[in-house]
Formats: sequence, structure tokens, C-alpha cells
Amino acid sequence: MIAVDLFAGGGGFTEGAEMAGVRVKWAGNHSQVAVQTHAANHPRTIHVCQDLHQADWSQVPAHDLLLASPCCQGHSPARGRAANNPQHDANRSTAWAVVSALEYHRPALGLVENVREFVEWALYPAWRLAVQALGYQVAPHLVDAADHGVPQHRERLFLVLSRSSRPLMLQLPQREHVPAADIIDFSSGRWSPIEKPGRASATLARIAQGRKTYGDRFVMPYYGSGSGTTGRSLARPLGTVTTRDRWALVNGDQMRMLSADECRAAMGFPAGYRLPEQHRTAVHLLGNAVCPPVARDIVTAIKEAA
Repeated sequence: MIAVDLFAGGGGFTEGAEMAGVRVKWAGNHSQVAVQTHAANHPRTIHVCQDLHQADWSQVPAHDLLLASPCCQGHSPARGRAANNPQHDANRSTAWAVVSALEYHRPALGLVENVREFVEWALYPAWRLAVQALGYQVAPHLVDAADHGVPQHRERLFLVLSRSSRPLMLQLPQREHVPAADIIDFSSGRWSPIEKPGRASATLARIAQGRKTYGDRFVMPYYGSGSGTTGRSLARPLGTVTTRDRWALVNGDQMRMLSADECRAAMGFPAGYRLPEQHRTAVHLLGNAVCPPVARDIVTAIKEAA
């Protein structure tokens, strides 16, 4: 089976598809650093750096499976979804590149990943009708990465597109959850004292609350809701890894943010997967990525069902 990867980012979808025995022949993204990272890890793949709204699909190889992760920022509540926001409207419109690619190549299968709020987009019904007009059934699957052996809870929507008589609903495996403790190295990283001048009172309050529940070692988010005021046990998966440093590790009287290597492991990438040297850039790519083990399990199930 041959695949192409639209909005390929740093390569999580490609990595997972190749784990499932699928050759990803072409990958496209608008970000130069994402393309460079993808190419460093998948040198056999043809790479294109461009706005996929402008893609010439005749230059894309024929394929059996189209993988696509259109921009999610215009849908996610974490970034706001207000209408008439030019940036968010432009982000949401990237989904139409998927329709354009399907129309030209008509592959047997497609797999589109996004946040669950994608189906709340005002134009989603029109987008779905356009996909269906091309002969595809649309089967939504809401998947938590933790159920696929990834050490974080990360819920994402996967739309399976198939040129079949009925929607292709998959039977996905339910793998054992992996605790956050498995991906954390307490002997490494840049630790700083918890009690130091300038430490935010809200941070100190979170730490105090976490200590009451979990003792001297736990993780907590620096921003966001959920575990924001209570901390989180290392015996369970992390919460969602985002595009900027979110998870802080508390160890006695010291604390630090998770390293890029730990974020890579939390996303389910192999240890040898190459990342940009700059921490902020690496975390940004990881937070935008598809978890490879999730892609592996879904693509494997598609191959078995198709």
C-alpha cells in the first residue's frame, strides 16, 4: 500500500503508517522546519514545502491511502474558534485541500485527523457532502492515544474515508495504559528550586495541593484546566502534550519542565527520532503531531478491513 501525507508536520502520521507496513511516498507541509524534520527521519519520502491550497496534485504520486491532518487551531477551544478571525478562518480552510486532492487522485482510502471540534465547524456539513460527492463514505472514530499504548491522554478525531458501500467502522485494539513515570528521567534535566524569588503564587498553590495528594513526586500543568489545580499522578498517563511547554515535574524541593526527549516519548515517537535542536521548536512540532502508535493501529485496522 502506498500513501501520501498532507500537512505532514514533523512526521507522526508517516511514522505510524510505516510502522503498519505502508510506504509513504510523498509528504507536504508549509513549514520549512517541519519538512526538514520529516526528511531527516524519512529520507525515502519525496518532500514538498508549500501552502497546500496551492498544490499541483498532478505532481503528487498515485497512492492508495491519503493521510491528512488539516490545521486544527481554528477548531480547538485551546486557541479560540470565533468566526471572522482571519487567522482561524484561514486555518479551517486547509481542510478543503483534502477534497481537492481526493478529487484529483481518487485513492481507495483516506484518513483525516483533527480535534473532535472539527465536526462543529460551520462548513463541516458542506465539507462532508463534498467528500461524499466524490464517492467516499465517512466514518468518524474518536480515539484516545492512551488506549494505544501512548503515555498521554490525547483525544483526537479520525475520519476514515472509503470508496465502499457503507462506512468503514474499525475494530481498534485497546492497549494497556502506560504511566507517565515510564518516560521521565529524574536524573536529567534543568532543575530549579521551587522556593525562589519570583515564583508565581499560583504555581506554589498548585504544588502545595499536589503534594497533599501525591507526595513529593508528581506532574502538573503550568496552564490550562483539568489537573491545573490538583497535579497529576505519575502512575497514570500524562494529559495532552501541547505545542508549548505545559507539563512541569515536581521532585521534592525542585521542579522543571519536561524535556523535548520526554515529550517525544510521551507522544509515542521512537527514542531515535530526530528533532530540531531548539527545545521550543521541537515541542511545537511534537504538540502538533499525530501519535505514531495511534496511526499504526488505525492504518493496520484499515488494511485488515479494506
